[in-house]
Amino acid sequence: MILHTIDPVLFSLGPFSVRYYGIIYALGFVFGYLFFNHLARKRHIILNEDDVNELALYIILGTVIGARLFYVVFYNAPYYLSHPFEVLAVWHGGLSFHGGLLGGVLGIAYFSRKKKVHFYDLTDIISIPTVFGLALGRIGNYLNGELYGRATSVPWCIDYSQNAHLADKPVGCRHPSQLYESLYSFVIFAVLWLLERKNLPRGAMTWLAVAMYGLFRTLAELFRQPDAQLGFLWGGLTMGQLLSIPMFLVGAYMVWRITAKK
Repeated sequence: MILHTIDPVLFSLGPFSVRYYGIIYALGFVFGYLFFNHLARKRHIILNEDDVNELALYIILGTVIGARLFYVVFYNAPYYLSHPFEVLAVWHGGLSFHGGLLGGVLGIAYFSRKKKVHFYDLTDIISIPTVFGLALGRIGNYLNGELYGRATSVPWCIDYSQNAHLADKPVGCRHPSQLYESLYSFVIFAVLWLLERKNLPRGAMTWLAVAMYGLFRTLAELFRQPDAQLGFLWGGLTMGQLLSIPMFLVGAYMVWRITAKK
């Protein structure tokens, strides 16, 4: 058993607090920005600094809007129908990875069409730092004591009961599902990074990332506590699994289709 006693706030200056979570996501964004520039130059994708900044803006806006709307619609629709103004209160929490992914992809698609850059030329690159940033983000979830796992008695289970910094402490020892998700995200990153040099056909890297995430997320949900307002859904599956299984199936099919044409 491991006691979780981490204060998610690194330091405070008056009403302003700096959290590990924010620092981790900032580092992930900086890494993604630098990594994208490196691979864009390597693959001779002609984008100037303003283009890259514009692309980053579209991705950020699409990700935040998509993540929020997906959470509102799929995870807590009755609450937001009763409290419509809360839809805009993203600072209260409530973002969906799957919605963020869709929103980010739409942002890339808009930029791709506007600048006449092939969509897959962008997503094949962006997919690599994206999963790295996700791996860092799940570490942030662990530090925050959120998105915790199901009750278990494994020796490495996490006990949050002694953490004075958490308002809502889960009962019992829990799987560190956040760290499981971080680990598989690092694995996806390593696979994509190794394959980046193999000159795969356009789109293969993109759909491989989608397929691998869908598979790993489906399996990781077996250890993650379902959202309290939803619980288990059709066939005993969680919402995360219902959204991730199609990702795996479509991603695997697209990888097969693209590579078979080569």
